[in-house]
Amino acid sequence: MELYFKLTLSYQDFLPYYQGLADKVEVRESQGRILWINGRHFRRFLTENGIHGQFKLVLDDKGQFVSLERL
Repeated sequence: MELYFKLTLSYQDFLPYYQGLADKVEVRESQGRILWINGRHFRRFLTENGIHGQFKLVLDDKGQFVSLERL
């Protein structure tokens, strides 16, 4: 299953996830469903400006994380 969403988080807003103090990032995918994605999956996208962009989340048949990429 592929799910698409936009995310805009400032550097400061993402710090708790980066530091492990917060766990799940809540996003709304393009069909309106709310997703909770472990913040560790976003760490590689963090810049000094935060995290910005359109993303694709891939889940397996059981709904488990497979991959996350910025489009």
